[in-house]
Amino acid sequence: MNPWPSAELHGFLDFFKWTLIERRRNPRLPDPDPAIFVRVAPEFVVPRAAPDELTITWVGHTSFLVQIAGLNILTDPIWSERASPIQLVGPRRWVPPAVEFDRLPPIDAVVISHDHYDHLDAGTISRITRRYPAVMWFAPLGVGEFLRQRGAREVTERDWWQESSIGGLGLTCVPAQHFSGRTLGKRNTTLWCGWTFRSAHQAVFFAGDTAFHPEFGTIGRRCGPFDVAILPIGAYEPRWFMGSVHMNPEDSMKAVVQLSAAQSGKRLAMVAAHWGTFKLTDEPMDEPPSKMREEWRASGLERNDLWIMRHGETRIVR
Repeated sequence: MNPWPSAELHGFLDFFKWTLIERRRNPRLPDPDPAIFVRVAPEFVVPRAAPDELTITWVGHTSFLVQIAGLNILTDPIWSERASPIQLVGPRRWVPPAVEFDRLPPIDAVVISHDHYDHLDAGTISRITRRYPAVMWFAPLGVGEFLRQRGAREVTERDWWQESSIGGLGLTCVPAQHFSGRTLGKRNTTLWCGWTFRSAHQAVFFAGDTAFHPEFGTIGRRCGPFDVAILPIGAYEPRWFMGSVHMNPEDSMKAVVQLSAAQSGKRLAMVAAHWGTFKLTDEPMDEPPSKMREEWRASGLERNDLWIMRHGETRIVR
């Protein structure tokens, strides 16, 4: 369970209050035309980037291809049309996966943040295990069995602050404020987390899916300094319901401030994640990046250190 007082979760009665009562009183603001979300051609390195090169490519939502330490790593991969137990109903993609699955470079590792459908996708897991049977999987406690049932061979489960490694890359499972569960009545039987990656040349923080919590500064001190932090910025309205599980741009800015305090003068780039792919909550789909840019401008930080990436875009750190 989340150890912080701000992490109290809402139950199904509150969910029904939100969806059946409050939405009638306060209808959703209109969404933009999905065409505004532009896809661009990825520019990751095939088959692998050099060991001293870091590339980050946004597939969509919290799915990224990270090339670091000469390895190809996927985070929370989902290539399915819907974030749902069945592909007939449920949140549908606004933007197709910005990297075609058959054009992925050889995948060495996959990291999972938790077991929700928009982060742990059964169909995608099965595709990866068939295509790359030797891939190494890193997941929080309790998620390994789901992966093994779908063909994963090399699975490492970790609790918060536990470490792992693959090749020349060190990984640390770090705290997040969220919850887990894929079926009614079965909540929080598995863990949720973020991950940090550290090579001899670069370090990346992948926050996964989280609300704002007190441990960002500790993560920075114990696992940083980082070159890049991938932080969620979307799926936050209404705040009374979503505030305990999802950050909004203001919260993401607070996380950047706490992480930056441990940077020892090193500049930190923030990648905006968890927006523009699935319609999960009430804010307009194009609102999170707009508000994130406002928060960043007000902070006085270097403008180029905020990466609001287009679907498919690759950023390179040398």
